[in-house]
Amino acid sequence: MTMRNSHSHLNKMKMASSKFGVVLALFWLVGLMVGGSLAQLNPSFYAKTCPNLPKIVNGVVAQALRTDARAGAKLIRLHFHDCFVDGCDASVLLENAPGIDSELDAPGNQGIQGLNIVDDIKSAVEKACPRTVSCADILAIASKESVVLAGGPSWVVPLGRRDSRTANREGASNNLASPFEDLDTLKAKFGVFGLDSTDLVALSGAHTFGRSRCAFFSHRLANFNGTNTPDPTLDPAYREQLRGICSSGSETRANFDPTTPDKFDKNYYSNLQGLRGLLQSDQELFSTRGADTVAIVNRFAKSQGQFFKSFRASMIKMGNITPLTGTKGEIRLNCRRVNPTRPRGDEGHDVM
Repeated sequence: MTMRNSHSHLNKMKMASSKFGVVLALFWLVGLMVGGSLAQLNPSFYAKTCPNLPKIVNGVVAQALRTDARAGAKLIRLHFHDCFVDGCDASVLLENAPGIDSELDAPGNQGIQGLNIVDDIKSAVEKACPRTVSCADILAIASKESVVLAGGPSWVVPLGRRDSRTANREGASNNLASPFEDLDTLKAKFGVFGLDSTDLVALSGAHTFGRSRCAFFSHRLANFNGTNTPDPTLDPAYREQLRGICSSGSETRANFDPTTPDKFDKNYYSNLQGLRGLLQSDQELFSTRGADTVAIVNRFAKSQGQFFKSFRASMIKMGNITPLTGTKGEIRLNCRRVNPTRPRGDEGHDVM
């Protein structure tokens, strides 16, 4: 081998090594976001400091459901929208304040509800276990209890998250999935957090209960993507039903699941098979030609057990995206605002 060829070969090896290093770094980062945080969280985190925590949360959610059938769907949506912006740190709950540009004002969060239920849970938890349980953990537990109370699966929630002292409105504007997006965009947004196609389809199954405003799907009814025709992946009879519902205005809400609207079951997937997915982002999972999500939808539509098994796993996986743990963040006393800065000499009352 000549000297020139030797140098060329060496440069190619360095470039290949550099590319391999980048790939390893990406896998390492994903591991930190999901796998690493699993090691930090612990289902028994509050076993001694707040042993009745799940029962307390369950009781408040059950009470909320007596007057608001949408309470559970509101809580799980808050958990989703929290975890997709800087991880599961309760940043979604922070309202505008000096130094805080609330994520609630991001396009994907405008109109989001359920903060009053979180307030009620936090109040009950603080009464039993003062300055102990984070708002981020409350969202994770409340999501599980909401699903269980609607007839869905239960799972063991890893705990020990702490609350952020910052919000990220720009992240909320860019990271949250939109009801108007195609499948490739949805998969990319989930993929950033190490969530694959099965996670996307399973977590979308949370739309088996709850409601959506007409503003988020009315473009499918008559002028889809500027074509002056309806969305061809929307069943005509269902389309006319939705037109009737939305005739009273864009703020009117329609059930995600027209068959069992308040029950957590596999009917969401049967609806997709029948072209009755409410949002464009729902129907994309089944109607995108050649997509790997189609087989997953069919599997979940056939077996509720398979859906429940995957949903459990995906909720744990999502709930462990880059949590704050240890001494990072704080335990907020009010979920809507950060704790006051500790005065000098008052170290004994710090919950950060």
